Amino acid sequence: MAGPASFQRRLAAGLGARGIEVSYSLSDPPYDAVLVNGGTRALRQLSLAKRRGIPILQRLDGINWIHRRMRTGLAHYVRAEAANLLMAWTRRKFADRIVYQSRFVEAWWNRERGPAAIPTSVVYNGVPLERFRPEGSGEQPAECIRLLVVEGNFAGGYEIGIRSAVILRRQLEVGFGRRVELVIVGQAAESLRRRWDRETEGKIVWRGAVPPNEIPELLRSAHLLYASDLHPACPNSVLEAMACGLPVVAFDTGALPEIVTGMAGRIAAYGGDPWRLEEPDVSGLVGEARVILSDQRGYAAGARSVAETFFGVEKMVDGYLSSLGW
Repeated sequence: MAGPASFQRRLAAGLGARGIEVSYSLSDPPYDAVLVNGGTRALRQLSLAKRRGIPILQRLDGINWIHRRMRTGLAHYVRAEAANLLMAWTRRKFADRIVYQSRFVEAWWNRERGPAAIPTSVVYNGVPLERFRPEGSGEQPAECIRLLVVEGNFAGGYEIGIRSAVILRRQLEVGFGRRVELVIVGQAAESLRRRWDRETEGKIVWRGAVPPNEIPELLRSAHLLYASDLHPACPNSVLEAMACGLPVVAFDTGALPEIVTGMAGRIAAYGGDPWRLEEPDVSGLVGEARVILSDQRGYAAGARSVAETFFGVEKMVDGYLSSLGW
């Protein structure tokens, strides 16, 4: 098993709690199943496992796409296309079963590569609800509204979400009559920070990369999370926010409409074609944000309720074991 750190840690812990041992190398037999997160370069070893009749479960994210619509650098372009090829090749030649991170991801792969001729299922990511919860340190400021944007790395196309966040902050402040503080969490190049500091006159609080143990406190200190990724598969930042009672506002792109449901937040129509990177209708986003802020407690409780119902780690572990028939 290999993959993004938070998913890997959470799944391994959940499996371990059920007495299932986890290995991280195809060269470490014996093992009863293989989980491939996306694609892998270890195709020879994967082929040997398949010949031995070991079930191979592939977990699929979305397809890398934004590098085809904007310049992200040659190195990033090559990495993105190579990753797409490895995921597609694994899906076609090696996987016995597929787990898609959302219905959106499943439809995307079926549209681009055709339906898979093997069993498939949708299993959402999960959050440790005992750690990500509304109770604990982290207080919302009384003097302003704190708008939070969280992304692992604002590069490779992910930086485009900052523009709509800046417009959202400005329009929300004008219409709501209170100061709105925009806090951006995640790695961001110094040149990117300088550019937006010039355009906003220094009205962005850049937190940089925040240690995982500090994330719950940070989420509890905000009034609203803006999910800025255009076509997310199943963003952990959104699930963690909801678990902490932080409502989410977002456009109707990617898996967000199937994740941010009920009173967990509000979804706004994008207003253009996000696949072509057309300008969104931020005014609609502002309107939905105001709805949340007018009933902060109600949406906070709703966000936690949705997280408890659909996005706990135990539910995720159940989904992966069920996909293997265990």
